[in-house]
Amino acid sequence: MSNTTKSNIGNSILDVDICVIGAGSGGLSVAAGAAQLGASTVLIERHRMGGDCLNTGCVPSKALLAAGKAAHRWRGERALGVEYAPPGVDFAAVNRHVHEVIAAIAPNDSIERFEGLGVRVIQGTARFAGPREVVAGDTRIRARRFVIATGSSATVPPIPGLDGVPYFTNETVFDNTVLPRHLIVIGGGPIGLEMAQAHRALGAEVTVLEAARVLPKDDPELATLLRQQFVNEGIAVRERVKILRVEPDGDGVALVLDTGEGDEERITGSHILVAAGRRPNVAGLDLEKAGIAYGPRGITVDARLRTSNRRVFAIGDVAGGPQFTHVAGYHAGIVIRNAQFRLPAKVDYRALPWVTYTEPEFAHVGLTEEQARAAHGDAITVLRWPFVENDRAQTERKTSGLVKAVTTKSGKILGASILGAEAGELIQVWTLAIGQGLTVKALAGMIVPYPTLGEVSKRAAGSFYTPKLFGERTRRLVRLLSWFG
Repeated sequence: MSNTTKSNIGNSILDVDICVIGAGSGGLSVAAGAAQLGASTVLIERHRMGGDCLNTGCVPSKALLAAGKAAHRWRGERALGVEYAPPGVDFAAVNRHVHEVIAAIAPNDSIERFEGLGVRVIQGTARFAGPREVVAGDTRIRARRFVIATGSSATVPPIPGLDGVPYFTNETVFDNTVLPRHLIVIGGGPIGLEMAQAHRALGAEVTVLEAARVLPKDDPELATLLRQQFVNEGIAVRERVKILRVEPDGDGVALVLDTGEGDEERITGSHILVAAGRRPNVAGLDLEKAGIAYGPRGITVDARLRTSNRRVFAIGDVAGGPQFTHVAGYHAGIVIRNAQFRLPAKVDYRALPWVTYTEPEFAHVGLTEEQARAAHGDAITVLRWPFVENDRAQTERKTSGLVKAVTTKSGKILGASILGAEAGELIQVWTLAIGQGLTVKALAGMIVPYPTLGEVSKRAAGSFYTPKLFGERTRRLVRLLSWFG
């Protein structure tokens, strides 16, 4: 369909093949892919190109973490025989570093780049005017297919008094140029823990308050080990707490907790960071006019990411699934195959990895031990290999951590969790194995260079065979063979 402009009650009308709403990771991937395949494409963004990931999420958080890790290393190399003076942290300079990283990556997501690819970029707020029509400013867009990629925003819990004090979310914390004296983090998920550790390494006192347990979607055994690491670094981690209210306290804030015994406990700090989950961005889209079903968790989609209006797809956080940038990118590929090639591609999360970028890193793919037992009962095998048994980890004094994998009795890999140095890199071999249906035999038999951290995965996989290899039956066989010379 041609990209034409008409007149209708003073508004211009664009007739295009595909209209993408939201220029975050998923929306940009769809727009770039569709345009390069020759489809006439419109991309609508009401705020900043690059969305949450570039501006207030993955990129700035990892940049801040890098600064925190640099300060942590500066303090902690004494075991290697290297002495440093205490690090001097210029928090304003750290903030400049964060925004320089954003600026360095921004051209990849810029309007200029996408217009160069042939995408028509409209800066404005999109809303549906019917099943096949969207309005953005003075422009009406009619498209064969629409893709909603509006992402999510920080959830602010209804804690009494919270709206009466200043607080950060991920959307504002990276504009802060003054190191907090005492940062109180509400939420013990990945964002909360990453920001807690980064600020602690840069010199702030930090308290984490979590209503359940930290990292509730991850393996509890490894999450407990990470929690202890935080405690060792001087971060106060409080789990299963109930916040009764928030109050001003001089030039700071106070959070009043329920002790569970009829008393109250008061924690004072200088700043609050709210990291208590995300909510899908659906407000103002007028989804009802397009016949698109949605709820508190986001837009309802099927396995092909189609909404109740079959001409409209939803991807990324707004689709109510796993909230990761790489999932939005994966969704983009599913939509391109469906919308452009008419292939019935479906999402499959069995080999979906995720990483919490603390130090040590915490990575996971597939089922946890608890999930595997729920699905397979006792017909599973749990494999473990500690980093302390890895020579490369010893040479670098990065021995905290563990590889934990879950398999069937036949050796099919069901899931893996890694807490340790470079876990985000190490999890990828397990992701490939699960995605391709490999067994532990493939990992146990691979040749890995020595000394590398990658040996922990090989050793963990190899431990599947240890009971049989060194059991009495094998010993008898060896004794029998020895009779033949």
